[in-house]
Amino acid sequence: MERGTMAFERGSMLRGVAAGVLALSVLGVGACSSNKPPKTFTSQSEEPGFRPFGLFKKAPKAAASEGSIGVNGFLWRASLDTLAFMPLASADPYGGVIVTDWYINPEKPDERFKATVYILDTRLRADGLNVTIFKQAKDASGAWADVAASDQTATDIENAILTRARQLRLSNIRN
Repeated sequence: MERGTMAFERGSMLRGVAAGVLALSVLGVGACSSNKPPKTFTSQSEEPGFRPFGLFKKAPKAAASEGSIGVNGFLWRASLDTLAFMPLASADPYGGVIVTDWYINPEKPDERFKATVYILDTRLRADGLNVTIFKQAKDASGAWADVAASDQTATDIENAILTRARQLRLSNIRN
């Protein structure tokens, strides 16, 4: 009879240990939650990334505020203003891409143009802008066929955008 009693006591003791471990686990996991915001750690340098000796430093970037676009605002606005005569297919202010739909000049109904503008930088710089022009012309059967657009056309549009961006920047400085 002692043998059966011992098994009963050992079983209840193991259940007690299991219940205690479960209770401590629940308390431990509950202690992990908090209403406080997570701690953030800052390095000595304000530049992100691992820089053991300060080599290969990049130019400091302006902090983007909430609701701001991801590219230079003057280039973005100037691009939209310059291409306002063309129908807009899509515009991504965070990626800096503007794509127009096909535009047919009423004076030349047998050719049409499409433009894609890439704004590549947050600074107002000439190399922070890339314009690609696509051209199509009607062939003998009346279907649209791709034709090489003049490189000068893309350059002229880039220059017009840069001129407008400078005007917008100057008007913003004066105000």
